Amino acid sequence: MSCVIFGAGKIARGFIGHLLFISGIPCTYVEKFDGLTDLINERGSYFVNILGNPDDSCRVTGAKALKFSQEDEVAAAIAEADAVFTAVGGKNLLEIAPLIAKGIKAKAKVGGKLNVVTCENWKLPANILRDAIIPTLDESELAYFNENVGITEAVIMRSAIEAGADQLREDPLVVNVQNFWELPVDASRLKGNLPEIKGLKLVESFTGFLERKFYTYNAANGTTSFVGALLGYEKIADAAHDERIIEILEGVYSETAQALSKKHNFPLDEQMAFTRTSKAKLQDYTIVDFIERNARDPIRKLGPDDRLVGSARLVLEYGIMPHNLCIAIAAAIHYYNETDEFAIKLKEIRETQGIDAVIRDVCKVDPNGTLGLLIKEKIELIKERGWLK
Repeated sequence: MSCVIFGAGKIARGFIGHLLFISGIPCTYVEKFDGLTDLINERGSYFVNILGNPDDSCRVTGAKALKFSQEDEVAAAIAEADAVFTAVGGKNLLEIAPLIAKGIKAKAKVGGKLNVVTCENWKLPANILRDAIIPTLDESELAYFNENVGITEAVIMRSAIEAGADQLREDPLVVNVQNFWELPVDASRLKGNLPEIKGLKLVESFTGFLERKFYTYNAANGTTSFVGALLGYEKIADAAHDERIIEILEGVYSETAQALSKKHNFPLDEQMAFTRTSKAKLQDYTIVDFIERNARDPIRKLGPDDRLVGSARLVLEYGIMPHNLCIAIAAAIHYYNETDEFAIKLKEIRETQGIDAVIRDVCKVDPNGTLGLLIKEKIELIKERGWLK
């Protein structure tokens, strides 16, 4: 029994790889960056530090990795695998699709079931991957694929945090992770069974589960990060204890909960209970996470389907005015960090072309539509509060 993990970043090593290791299942990482691949192969192990629960920390041994350029070896590893996981970031799924497709072609020759589980913080990642793979298959491969290959989704609830300089000197592959162990996977799209993995939770009624997480956890994280940055905070937990931010955060939870409850027929009280798990995570001082990391690349995070604008559009679609989400969007529009090239570009657009250009070209929203006007109203609000310097 074996698995392949595309990506060897913090979530890949500190969650998927960690769960496989403690389940006694060997895995091979497939990594884009050759330096990281070489480091994994040279060291062969890394430490997973469970924040707030050091007794469950452990060293993952037997670590090995392949480069993207090793296409034949990657295909052979997939052909031998019982499951493939992706943890590359949703925007990179199309880049790995040809490698997975080649592996599926190799698997078709030896036979057997194969499940591909996308572990991405992204909208409809399994569909993206499936749609990219199918056109590359010939008739016989497609017949094998339809019968034997499942492409499904997981919801990633464990956070992985940047390690400190002292930790990295001792172990450059060390990962600090949240004390969370459950990996919910959409069972309806599986073909056959996944290996017995500790923490694996097969969910039959998965509809809305990933969207629920995204528009609850990610919207709240974006709110805390961008409003927190505006108010001068460096750490997420500190910002999440500021009463001014808590008030906005509670409003965001209420707005997204109402919309998600209407869209997916969740009981509203159940969704509000789910929001409390998000707030507890943000306020957890054992998770030392920095606003700069979470606010990084504000242009992408202000995109029309991302955590803030995407949430606001969803909320508006279900007849709810996203007042608090628009405060978070207003803060994000004014985010600046001199070390972040995208924050620099955002500032340039804002200062040379104006707020309407940001709303139109970055958020992809009509500046004079309902949402655009509400965003501009909230920009004036944060100016009145003295939050904009």
